Amino acid sequence: MPIPLVNSVASWFLKKRIHQIELFLKYPNEVQNELLLGLLNEAKNTEIGIKYNFGSIKSYSEFSARVPISSYESYHKLIERSRKGEQNIFWPKPIKWFAKSSGTTNAKSKFIPVSNASLEDCHYAASKDLLCIYLNNNPESELFNGKNLRLGGSKELYEKNGTFFGDLSAILIDNMPFWAEFSSTPNNKISLMSDWESKVNAIIEETKSENVTSLAGVPSWMLVLLNQVLNKTDKKNIIEVWPNLEVYFHGGVNFMPYIGEYKKLLPKKGFKYYEIYNASEGFFAIQDKNYSEELMLMLDYGIFYEFIPMKNYGTKNQKIIPLNEVSKNENYAIVITTNAGLWRYVIGDTIRFTSVYPYKIKITGRTKHFINAFGEELIIENCDRAIKIVSKKLGCEIRDYTVAPVFMKGKAKGKHEWLIEFKSSSINLSYFSELLDNALKSLNSDYEAKRYNNTTLEMPKIILARNGLFNDWLKNKGKLGGQHKIPRLSNSRDFIESLLKLQK
Repeated sequence: MPIPLVNSVASWFLKKRIHQIELFLKYPNEVQNELLLGLLNEAKNTEIGIKYNFGSIKSYSEFSARVPISSYESYHKLIERSRKGEQNIFWPKPIKWFAKSSGTTNAKSKFIPVSNASLEDCHYAASKDLLCIYLNNNPESELFNGKNLRLGGSKELYEKNGTFFGDLSAILIDNMPFWAEFSSTPNNKISLMSDWESKVNAIIEETKSENVTSLAGVPSWMLVLLNQVLNKTDKKNIIEVWPNLEVYFHGGVNFMPYIGEYKKLLPKKGFKYYEIYNASEGFFAIQDKNYSEELMLMLDYGIFYEFIPMKNYGTKNQKIIPLNEVSKNENYAIVITTNAGLWRYVIGDTIRFTSVYPYKIKITGRTKHFINAFGEELIIENCDRAIKIVSKKLGCEIRDYTVAPVFMKGKAKGKHEWLIEFKSSSINLSYFSELLDNALKSLNSDYEAKRYNNTTLEMPKIILARNGLFNDWLKNKGKLGGQHKIPRLSNSRDFIESLLKLQK
């Protein structure tokens, strides 16, 4: 397809779509309430719909009073029935795709239902919106003169019953219209390869001679790929390999710890980074401005949002509120109701609102990935920011890290133990610990209070992880590539202890 035609089509779609975006920006609560009632009406004759009498629900207050909050554990049996071929359980249309996620603390896989509606009206709609927003912000872009290098997961067949499961990225690739492959690289066969190490080599061979203008994928794994590209091509940076590269679309993990590495690999003036917020359960938010750290919450993707203030999350005082009751700068757990049949489902992510008109957010972490062993309420956002501050000051680079508490024993006070893999081993760990401690104090008042005069917490302990430790752990777990991530924070020592065993 000629590039001018592509740009014209994109321009037409943008004009049409911008009007719809403006509608939910202007009337967010009305759009959300209408969406909720539409979902309830569509699912009223499902097993869940009959159980809670969806057909009689006429308002949010009735919905919230009648339908309980759910988790994967409460959905597990229903999902397993659906995977075995039963239909009309939680969504009226057939579901044959399940996004496999390793996002549980006990390392068991989750299988999140993906309906045709969620594919078309959520994930694919978001991909088109992302491109349109980017082109609107960058009218001189030559994005469509080349190809997008995508880095996804693998796909497997659930053999007994003809349902499919795999990484969400693989499901999206497998279901894309045939013409979409012409603007992407590598080809679908390579993209869906299961063996990570073989896949990387195949990707490099296919893409090194392509005109790549954009990248898309999880930062941690994209970084591995780009470094391998340099090794194979003997180039100094990625721009020497793909001179027309102009943007990296990223999501899945916090980008902050990786930005230094990427700027070295992509030393091009005006190069852009666009963040997205998606998960197996849906596509939620998009960076809508160049060089912004905020994400616009997308309100018309078939997802109805509720929120739990983290200050009382998991307590008897826990309160669930709709979008119109949220406040700026407060930390919330997200609850979603979706067009794939998840009803009041707690996805495990936490966010805070940077704006409420329009609704814009920043991802702050996970409900289960935090440390509150001593009342310090440390979240991933605190740690990532502290790491960025210290790394910049010392000029060092960090590949990966995880943090766990060291619990009080006898007269000994508690502390945090950081296992960090640096790019260089020539680090003064004592000085790094001091700077890290000061940075955390400046970012988290609860941490600062617990550290005052070593009242509850002692100075953090830094352990230097051997080269490749985190990668080896993922490899041992069969979790190389795709959407798999290193848990940053944990209230227990289970994860860090498993890493320390590999350290030896």
